[in-house]
Amino acid sequence: MSTDTPVPPRPALPLVPTADTRQSAKDFKSDQEVRWCPGCGDYAVLAAVQGFLPELGLARENIVFISGIGCSSRFPYYMNTYGMHSIHGRAPAIATGLAAARRDLSVWVVTGDGDALSIGGNHLIHALRRNVNLKILLFNNRIYGLTKGQYSPTSEPGKITKSTPMGSLDTPFNPVSLALGAEASFVARTIDSDRKHLTGVLRAAAEHHGSALVEIYQNCNIFNDGAFESLKDKEQALEAVIRLEHGAPIRFGAPAADGLGGKGVVRDPATGELRVIEVATEGTDGILVHDAHADSPVTAFALSRLADPHTLHRTPVGVLRSVQRPVYEDLMADQVERAVEQHGKGDLAALLAGNDTWTVKG
Repeated sequence: MSTDTPVPPRPALPLVPTADTRQSAKDFKSDQEVRWCPGCGDYAVLAAVQGFLPELGLARENIVFISGIGCSSRFPYYMNTYGMHSIHGRAPAIATGLAAARRDLSVWVVTGDGDALSIGGNHLIHALRRNVNLKILLFNNRIYGLTKGQYSPTSEPGKITKSTPMGSLDTPFNPVSLALGAEASFVARTIDSDRKHLTGVLRAAAEHHGSALVEIYQNCNIFNDGAFESLKDKEQALEAVIRLEHGAPIRFGAPAADGLGGKGVVRDPATGELRVIEVATEGTDGILVHDAHADSPVTAFALSRLADPHTLHRTPVGVLRSVQRPVYEDLMADQVERAVEQHGKGDLAALLAGNDTWTVKG
């Protein structure tokens, strides 16, 4: 292995702007016309990201957005940073190579439910299990929007689309459950129209050293309009959304003056599974306190399974898991450094012409 170009040490990425790096959202807007359908949820996410990035205090040339194929994957065109519109499903693989070679960069992946979970499924789970230092924004609108409305890997059972005229027979992926099963060190979910919550989750993901997957429920008003209405309507959201906050009891529903209204999440002593209780009936004893930093992903996974796949009632949003474990690029750099110390610099020509080669004569 050639080591003529040493792997640079990972610099500390400042999370507070300094006088010489202070920027605004305008600095992160490219000169390209934003071309999504009017009313698309992607606009809200783009605005949130452009508004949030100045907080990092990073030069724009140290930030890279890599995308695959789909409506969301036009994202790099609209960011005044480095970026690459790659091929279908391969964004995590390309981003892994970049993050490993250039640890001084802040590397972001923008993908969709079709791009990431269909042809790109393997690339996604392996990036997460390796704990590559990537921030992966997965826009989930539960439909193929770019190709005009076919069902996607996250569409609910029975979904009628152009490609499933009698209803989808597939069991959908739950992206958060999938990420937790792949041992992702940071997993969160948020909603496109909730700017404050979205920005808070993005901030937490940016501060995390390692793989961070953020699922963003994003409305496609052309081919799947209103898919997340139960989570956005104020009255319905009280019963549908479980807002997770580290260190706080897991409660949701209509509040009451005596503190006994709404619902809570407890662990069933008989089965060990999580269940939802009426606080007015069963009280507050046993209500779980959310621990996003728990070493085991078991409770986070159980929380991710509470949502009804059809109505989306009992959907947890926020940071489900945020733990620290060794990061792939750091381990790789350490391994290269040890190899150089033990064996000296490698010789690529000698490797290519080593003992395990043959000469083929015509």
